Parts: sequence; structure tokens; C-alpha cells
Amino acid sequence: MGIIAFLIIGLLAGLIARAIMPGTQSMGLIATTLLGVAGSFVGGLVASLFSRDGRVFDLHPTGLLFSVLGALLVLFLVGMAGSRRRVRV
Repeated sequence: MGIIAFLIIGLLAGLIARAIMPGTQSMGLIATTLLGVAGSFVGGLVASLFSRDGRVFDLHPTGLLFSVLGALLVLFLVGMAGSRRRVRV
């Protein structure tokens, strides 16, 4: 898969994940793209566990779905890590 297609799928996955996740996320376009790319890696690793050939970087019809699920997981973990750093009064 080309790098441009990978970035576009990452951007779409990041935008969808941010729309699904409740609350506000103060991210720009680049951070959203990086979120989607990280979600693509996580989703690709999970999807490769269930596929027969085990290839991570192949383009599959469920690739965007697993990318969004992976981005939701990354966004949740980043939110949890960010809430621990704040001091609650």
C-alpha cells in the first residue's frame, strides 16, 4: 500500500474515531492523522491474528473498520494517560 493511501486511511480513521469518542479532543489535522495511523497499526495487528495469511500491511475491506477500532483504543489510552497527569482538586 502506498504511503499516500496509508495516510488517507489514517486520516479517515482518526476523524471517525474522534467523532465516535465522547468528549473533546484538542487535536489538529496532523495529530488526527497520526492517531489514525497508530490505530491502523493496532487494528492491523489485531486483524492479522484472525486472518489466515497473517499479513499486517495488506489492504482488506475491513481495514478501515479495524483502523477505527484501533484508533478508538489509542484515543482511549491517551485520554486515560492524560487524565492521570492532571491534578484534581
